[in-house]
Amino acid sequence: MKKSSGSHKHHPHPETAPGRPRGRDTGRRVAAGALTVVVAATLAQGSALAAPASTAAAPPAGVQPAAGKAGPAAAGDRDRDRDRDRGERSPSWERTAFRGQVEVVEGEDAGATTVSGTVFEDRNENSTQDRRERGIRGVRVSNGRDVVTTDRHGDYELPVYDNMTVFVTQPSGYQVPVDEDNVAQFSYNHLPEGSPELRFGGIEPTGPVPGALNFPLAKSKATQSNAQHCVIGGDVQTYTEEEVEFARSGAFADLADRTDYAGCGALFIGDVVGDDLSLYPKTRELASMLNGPARFLPGNHDLDFDATEREHSTDSFRENLGAAYYSYDVGRAHVVATSNLDFPTREDAAKGDYNGSLDERQMQWLRNDIENTPEDRLIVLAGHVPLLDFADQGSQKHQVDQVREIYEILEGREVITLGGHTHSVENLRAGDSMAGWKDLFGVEELPFTHITAGAISGDWYSGRDVEGSFPLAVQRDGAHPGVLTLDLKGTQVTERFTVRGEDEDFQQTLSLNTPRYRAWFEENKDNGGEAPAFENPLQVSPDDLLDRTWLTTNFFMGSTGSTVEVSIDGADPVEAVRTQSLTGEGQRVGAQWSDPAAVQEQLVHGGSLADRTMHLWQFELPASMEPGEHTAEVTSTDVHGREYTEEITFEVTG
Repeated sequence: MKKSSGSHKHHPHPETAPGRPRGRDTGRRVAAGALTVVVAATLAQGSALAAPASTAAAPPAGVQPAAGKAGPAAAGDRDRDRDRDRGERSPSWERTAFRGQVEVVEGEDAGATTVSGTVFEDRNENSTQDRRERGIRGVRVSNGRDVVTTDRHGDYELPVYDNMTVFVTQPSGYQVPVDEDNVAQFSYNHLPEGSPELRFGGIEPTGPVPGALNFPLAKSKATQSNAQHCVIGGDVQTYTEEEVEFARSGAFADLADRTDYAGCGALFIGDVVGDDLSLYPKTRELASMLNGPARFLPGNHDLDFDATEREHSTDSFRENLGAAYYSYDVGRAHVVATSNLDFPTREDAAKGDYNGSLDERQMQWLRNDIENTPEDRLIVLAGHVPLLDFADQGSQKHQVDQVREIYEILEGREVITLGGHTHSVENLRAGDSMAGWKDLFGVEELPFTHITAGAISGDWYSGRDVEGSFPLAVQRDGAHPGVLTLDLKGTQVTERFTVRGEDEDFQQTLSLNTPRYRAWFEENKDNGGEAPAFENPLQVSPDDLLDRTWLTTNFFMGSTGSTVEVSIDGADPVEAVRTQSLTGEGQRVGAQWSDPAAVQEQLVHGGSLADRTMHLWQFELPASMEPGEHTAEVTSTDVHGREYTEEITFEVTG
């Protein structure tokens, strides 16, 4: 079905239009710590190991249970399978959210070589396995390398190694608990002696292996549903408390107004903060505005830069936000969240001495995780650094070294992969090809969709202020800041990008690329933030038309398979030409290939320079156009058949 947005008048410098209150009251929050600690002496009074053998719950859908026969459910259990959907008749997220934490039973054996526990249905949602609460069979649990599934009693056992994170893979039909900030609680860090001395603290000493690690789950129709809406947020990247407030009044206020993602929640794919890890608590608190669970991944600005080895580079992240990599299921999708930054890459490393890469431990986990995932599931693979991208297609550092090996692991699967990092929006489709991918990694063409999700911070909160709420921050490819949403129906994916402070129909910007603009570009391209305004951007002379003038359309989620059609003064529409065909060429860079609407913001008010983009279309204005005012109607159609229409009015001088 096509979605028609109607016509909108286009302005040369479009402002966002936040037509609703910002930073609304998020209501009551139930306080909960990161972990519930149970003294070992209380084990016989309701802990995991005291659960009767006959209380196994049904396995999650699509997961083969471990060997054994489940017994009947204990009589008298209260069925708390509350509907956590976000439909009109469903209770609010505030009333239905499962508030809780992982249950940690203190251990005393400093020489323990295994860790064990139970995944259980927490019917009364108190984060403790009470005597009549059933274990859940067939749930995956990992130590970050090995992956096991729970037996018929919900029990598991894993090998122990220092500095590991143990986590449960949430199965469809169940929800892991969230804390008072809506951050999902599904992992436990084990580092007996704590982190080495780090500026931002790292992980506090955890002591011996726990006597048991028990993972509470609550039944959830929201995560069971085949229809899911998964929010993907790139690069919140707050460097200051002021920027935390920009994020609050921008994308997080938008998400607070939405109620469609309670099942899948929001995944923030790295650069949660900007180098100052003391901002984790304030940035984390933004998730309390959400109407669903929040999960996080580390980016290159989330690292302990004083760590001398990779295994400690995410310690402060893990202490504040949980596991650095993990997986979870919703509907028929299996989300794989990776930590794909190698730091430090040399001794006496600076902040920029990182590389896009997964270490061997994580690669082993990835193999095991995928092997334990049913073949009929959609794989959503996320990481901060894109596997491959357009913006940095010629840079090995900003793409992932193991891309070909990852393709082999995922071969034959239905896959979509997500990245952030580049502060741009990219919708790359199967079959797309760039010269850099072949030269650096030997990849001829993409095997499946790769999406770069854009940045909540946009271009690092640069540019002019928009009605006192936040900077415009046009991104380096001309797209505006916002969030990505994956709309899932079974294993089918429809992606959409929502610009911060705008409705869903704002998907493109229009402008004119004239010889006069190109001369201004060349004169000022090195004067970002200090250039004089480009005068009369919607005025074209007859000489401009003779020397080539293009009407440019920056279609933010435009991709191979999209079309852009232009109708001048009501004439029959003519198809515009995409500046990047993605058929094996390199980047086209410079004034001719730039986005004038974005560049006129960036050179005058500050920011990056949108001198290249993979989603720009050009329509050459006829040299024979009569003097006077003309109106162009531009209709852009995405790969899913949704249409978006904008108008731009310009003048041909006499």
